[in-house]
Amino acid sequence: MAHLVEKMAYVGEVPWHGLGNQLTPRQPLEVWAEQAGMSFSILETPVRYMSGTSGALGSIMDFPGQKVLYRSDTKAPLSVVSDRYQVVQPREVLEFYRDLTEVSGFELETAGVLKEGRKVWALARTGQSTTLKGCDTVNGYLLLATACDGTLATTAQFTSVRVVCNNTLGIALANGGNAIKVPHSTSFDPQAVKRQLGLSVSSWDGFMYRMRTLSERKVKSHEAMNYFLRVFADHDASSTALPNERAIKLAQSLYDGHGLGAELSSAKGTAWGLLSAVTEFVDHRRRARNRDNRLDSAWFGMGAAIKQKAQEEAMKMVA
Repeated sequence: MAHLVEKMAYVGEVPWHGLGNQLTPRQPLEVWAEQAGMSFSILETPVRYMSGTSGALGSIMDFPGQKVLYRSDTKAPLSVVSDRYQVVQPREVLEFYRDLTEVSGFELETAGVLKEGRKVWALARTGQSTTLKGCDTVNGYLLLATACDGTLATTAQFTSVRVVCNNTLGIALANGGNAIKVPHSTSFDPQAVKRQLGLSVSSWDGFMYRMRTLSERKVKSHEAMNYFLRVFADHDASSTALPNERAIKLAQSLYDGHGLGAELSSAKGTAWGLLSAVTEFVDHRRRARNRDNRLDSAWFGMGAAIKQKAQEEAMKMVA
């Protein structure tokens, strides 16, 4: 089965998804574009069709209001979208970080292309970091991603990485949301997005305060089981459907000491440990056709939704 990853690059140690070309630190964005497979442009052309009957050539006709997006390098088609669709180019995703890396101390750590160019992203470390009790270190990052197939608005989000296990978890913004999303019906303004994000320590400090609170909240065995039942309940299924039994058992096992960092004092028997068990399950253990699908889900799909639910249910325990 073909991988969803077209190309990817990273600096430092191999990232949690285990993919990519390794770069030395502080490379120019032009090098990132080449090594991450983001040096192509997304071009567009009207949708056309042949009007002839079977076995005969006819006229070439336009399909109004629609256009085909395709790659400049391979000419491969990417999607059919409305004429109103505003494309965000792969280079714009990297350019978003230029002033942040040159002036504000951010450092690109990974960037790449998914689904043959339909989805692109870049992830930069913000320089913010906190250590919970037991030497449990969590670092802050800023993720920017976009897609040209209608599956994802251009999305900017602060996220965290727990170093001991490379678990990723979104950080709520000061406005209460989890991300800034720019629909493709409007033009992408990177400076406006940065202003909305705030790019300040307030979101990070608020997030880490909540995580410290979770690390202090001791959990009883029945509370742990009820937590996993709530997180993995299938709210889209009928009321008689049972939650995902395999997911619950595996997450419970990770929480009970089999997960990376599960024995640290911050996680052992705490609400932080419950949340960490779910994030490790989603990022590393959840069933997927390959690592590429797992990455896509953990950041943008069902996996991300499970982690958001896990964070919400954990915070209810300290409310």
